[in-house]
Amino acid sequence: MVKSFKEIQKQEAAFDTRDRGIREVPMDRIVGSVGRYNDFDQKFRIGTHLPPERLQNIKKLMRTGKSLPPVKLYQIKNEYYVLDGNHRIAAANELGYEEIRAQVIEFIPSKGSLENLIYREKTVFDDHTELPYTIELTDFGQYEHLIDQISQHRRFLERETEELVTIQKAAKDWYKTIYRPLVAIIKKGDLIEHFPGRTLADLYTFMSVNQWDRNDRGLRYGIGISKLVPKDMEEFRKKMAQLKESEYPEMLREITAFVLINASAKKEIRLVDKLFKLEEVQGVHSVHGSVDVIAKIVLKRDLVSSDAETIGDFVHNKIRQISGVVSTQTLIPGYSKQKQNP
Repeated sequence: MVKSFKEIQKQEAAFDTRDRGIREVPMDRIVGSVGRYNDFDQKFRIGTHLPPERLQNIKKLMRTGKSLPPVKLYQIKNEYYVLDGNHRIAAANELGYEEIRAQVIEFIPSKGSLENLIYREKTVFDDHTELPYTIELTDFGQYEHLIDQISQHRRFLERETEELVTIQKAAKDWYKTIYRPLVAIIKKGDLIEHFPGRTLADLYTFMSVNQWDRNDRGLRYGIGISKLVPKDMEEFRKKMAQLKESEYPEMLREITAFVLINASAKKEIRLVDKLFKLEEVQGVHSVHGSVDVIAKIVLKRDLVSSDAETIGDFVHNKIRQISGVVSTQTLIPGYSKQKQNP
């Protein structure tokens, strides 16, 4: 059977309500019913004890494109429970609908867990901004930073236009011209991989607050963030406005290193051939002296990892795994000059 709304409501102590109006709700988020949870299974298929005629009639109407009234749903956190329209939900599910139009009443959990405290913060943020987008943060107190940014942006827009700007209008512009571009850059650089359990919104808040509000005092997330993201939020907005999303800057940096390798006897030439096949190796030389082979490598790293981490991982996982490598030593150039080929 599907979940019982009353049971979850009791577990979460969710009694305060908000009318969220009519919206499109993802079908996979509809997990239960208010009064008929015994009549449907976990995939909202109708029980065998119920007559199928009503369900068949609704499916027929849906197939012909007949407009049906919105279903009525109760929401607790990210899950929805059917108040009215169980058969419409079952029919939409059978027909492969991804979303359904619904009138939503949200019940706000008050149980004092950290998860619920954050959720209530999110509710205040949603009520204040009325953004039609979801911003998911995992730390308590972070939504206040976003509201502060939107308020700052509102004052900027009012100075720029010499007109009053509502907080809702400022929020939509902030999301489009500031939040979304920086999130796109973070996503492009795969930085989220370094922060398991965190969201893109978490990284946005962490970076933007330290870059714009705290002026990056004592914080170092890798060389290059300050060059990539201006110290002023509105300067960042101006910079991004001049670019298409495909032109957003890359959060990657090239680093060059030289790896000195000692090889097993008579394996230098074979080792040179294997090294040369690696994409990151730009050149390989068999030499006479205290080492046997020198390889020039060029790697890309994101702005969170250090040079040493990136080079160390490559040398350990790629070079030292090649048969014939006895030992390695890595040199990282400091100051360099290079002549161009004529």
